[in-house]
This record gives sequence, C-alpha cells and structure tokens, in this order.
Amino acid sequence: MAERISRSTVVSALIVATSLALVFLGFTAITGAGGTTADAAPRTAAEPATAAHAMQGHVMAAAPVRSGDDPDGDGYIPANPPVTGVLPSTDIPPHRYFHEFQANCSVTHTGSVDPIVFPGQLNKSHNHTFMGNDTTDENSTTASLGTGGTACKAPGDLSAYWMPTLYNGDREVRPVGPQTIYYKSGVTDYTSVRPFPKGLRFVVGNPMQTAEEFRDHPGMVEGWECGESYHNVEIPATCPTRPDVQLNLRMQAPSCWDGIHLDTPDHQSHMAYPGAQGANQDVCPATHPVALPMIEFKMAWPVNGDMSQVRLASGMGHSFHYDFFNAWDDATLDAMVDHCIIGGLQCDARGYDENNPGEGAALDENYELP
Repeated sequence: MAERISRSTVVSALIVATSLALVFLGFTAITGAGGTTADAAPRTAAEPATAAHAMQGHVMAAAPVRSGDDPDGDGYIPANPPVTGVLPSTDIPPHRYFHEFQANCSVTHTGSVDPIVFPGQLNKSHNHTFMGNDTTDENSTTASLGTGGTACKAPGDLSAYWMPTLYNGDREVRPVGPQTIYYKSGVTDYTSVRPFPKGLRFVVGNPMQTAEEFRDHPGMVEGWECGESYHNVEIPATCPTRPDVQLNLRMQAPSCWDGIHLDTPDHQSHMAYPGAQGANQDVCPATHPVALPMIEFKMAWPVNGDMSQVRLASGMGHSFHYDFFNAWDDATLDAMVDHCIIGGLQCDARGYDENNPGEGAALDENYELP
C-alpha cells in the first residue's frame, strides 16, 4: 500500500533547503562583467542606471511579504488538495521515442519584476523577459493570470514564463516570434505523468550560480549555442554573421513534485529532478513522488557577429535561469498531457503528431478543445 507523505515529513526535509533560500533570495551581491561577485552598495544618483549596468541580482526583502497566494507571507503555498499516497513509479512501459508536446509562446513584455521571488514589489529584481500570459507583473496571482490573455498559440495556456532579459550593450534583445517550450516526460514511466496543479510555480537555476554549477546543472542540455559552437558555459564572443544564425539555449526543469506545496521559500525545494533507481534511469525520488511534465525552454535570440557586449540582465551567461507559473486551463492541459505524453507522441501545439496522423489531435484548428 502506498505510504502517505505528511506535511511534517516534507517540511522537516526542507529545513536545509530553507536555509539555502538565503543564498537564492538573500544575497546582496551582483555579478559583474568579469564573472566575479562583489558586494553591492546602494545605487546613488550619480551611478549609471542603463541596461548594461543594471545587472542587479534578486535582493532580499526586509521582511516576509504577503501576497494574494501567500497571505501569511511564510513562503509556503499549500496545494489544495494535496496529492498523497503516491509512490514513484519504477515501471518501464512500452518504448516510445517521444512523449511530448510544445507550447509555442511569444514575448509579451519586459520589466524589473518577479511575481514569484518578489510578489508585489517593483524593481527588486533584474529585468525579465516575459512570455505567455500578457498580464504578468509583480502582483500576479493564480487568479489574476486566469483572467489574463496569452501570447501562446493555445488560448488555454495562460501560464507565465520568464527569464533574464538579454542585452547587446544597452540594447534589449527579445526573442522573435513563438518560442518553443517543450512539455515532456522526465521519467521512464511516461504513463505516470500528471498535469501540473493550477498555481504551481518554481525557478529553474539560480542567478548566483557559478559557471561550474551552470555547466553541471541537471537541467543543462547543450549550453549556449550559435552556428557550430555548442556546450558553451558563457555566451560565445563571436557567432557567424549569417541570417540563419541566432543565439540559442535549452534548459530543462525538474519534473518531480512533493505533492504538498505549490511553492516553497526558495522556490525550488518542492520540485526535484528524476534519478536512477536500479535499472531504471529516470525515477522520481521518494520525497517528490509525483511525476509532472518536464518543461524545456528552447530559446533563440536574434543576435550574431560580435557578441562581446552581449550579456544577461542577471550577469554573465552562466547566470541564466527561468521561472514558470502554471495557469493552464485545466481541461486543455489534461487533454494535451493525456494525448501526447501518456500517449507517447511527438506533438505540436495542437497536440498533433505529423508522424502519427491517425492519432488525431488534442485541440482543433484554433488550438482549443473541440
């Protein structure tokens, strides 16, 4: 019989992780162009505030902050209802090379806000580039995102996606057109994957991570890429000057959930990456037994040639990280997960696999439920 995972057990396991939140949220440092970390003094009126110099990190608030989704401001947002009585699946279903679908979402706006790390607060974070939900701001909650619009192909995807803004000198560089955000199975038993619970949110990576931590991050795929250059920890100094060359990056998110929290103080401890268990290489840990889709950002920025002045708002290339706040229409997400991930297909944003046309599509020609 599956064992129930109590809140006290999970919270106890998060004690160390909570202290790590001070590293992620509580630092008062910035990453400079040389990649070193220096103490950050308060900005004076004489200091430049251009985009090239505004590579500030996330500065910790003076006190816990209450928000619409976290009224007591303790950083824990409980799932309602929680998912209990689950054991990680070690099953190995029939092999299917693909079990994924795409969310194709365009950039909507940029701004120095972060509704996960700094809810309700302006200019506490570095500048971010927002995709998907067009209302995302410092006051965003599960409810507010649910009433917003979207720049995703599927109208049912009201989720918010964001990452540090890329600059070329002082010029902001935004990805052009719909970007590819994969929803995959991160576990071997793709039939065990469940849709995201409404309101789940998390941060992938850390703006204060070292170059080595970025290189060895469990979500790393190919590093920074351009032309024939791959596996770069930093943004390449030069890229071929050709119309078909852009700066690219792919990074995967953790896909195992504790079943208890929609968020935790460090915005990461409620999620985990799958790991090996016996002959099965991709199994959720017992502390995070609920298999969810694995998100993979596949971003492309229209910049090439001389890249010496290209950097992130958070610092050098190894400071890349991203945020996800789930606000999908439940029925739409359920249909996409069931048809494409559990069904073992390679779907586009309609839930259609062109290599298996007989399987049909999850959504109609307007990317909506039929």
